[in-house]
Amino acid sequence: MSETVIYVDDHMLVAEKPTGLLSVPGRLPENKDCLITRLQADYPDALTVHRLDMATSGLMVFARGAEAHRTLSKAFADRQVSKRYVAMVAGVLIGEGEVDLPLITDWPNRPRQMVDHHIGKPSLTRWQVTGEGQGTTRVELEPVTGRSHQLRVHMMAIGHPILGDIFYAPPEIERLSPRLLLHAERLSLPHPVSGETMDFQSPVPF
Repeated sequence: MSETVIYVDDHMLVAEKPTGLLSVPGRLPENKDCLITRLQADYPDALTVHRLDMATSGLMVFARGAEAHRTLSKAFADRQVSKRYVAMVAGVLIGEGEVDLPLITDWPNRPRQMVDHHIGKPSLTRWQVTGEGQGTTRVELEPVTGRSHQLRVHMMAIGHPILGDIFYAPPEIERLSPRLLLHAERLSLPHPVSGETMDFQSPVPF
């Protein structure tokens, strides 16, 4: 299990997070190993801007220094960052669509999230079919909002949980893969200094 830095300059870096590695340190001593800690060994000024679930693999961008961190964080908040994921889901989906379901933390069962139409936060995911398998579908997912576990909950909520999902897939679907089949494949964002659009892509490992 190793991270790969695919871009670096004086203001930002982009790395590929492997599945099974935390984005940031956990509370327990055994959860201190994470992507940001590994990166800071070579780039001490690296700062976290966003996160991926431990089970999700793919692209993450990090700021180098406080000013770049403010600028990149604002770009995420202002939805100037475009993210695309690839997933394998259970069942057969056709065409494209979107899931607009409000989400909230399922506090008794943290870190699980759930749909709540009364106090949930607005959450929108767009999906498009890109391939089919034996009773499964490969989809490209665009999270318009960035809620925790958003893609996982939204796909489960429409009856197509992601293969290998230990939180939201039923056991027979979870067992179809030894890992969560969700990968952050593409990332497009404005450079924190020049404002130039930066596009990155990561090969899907499944």
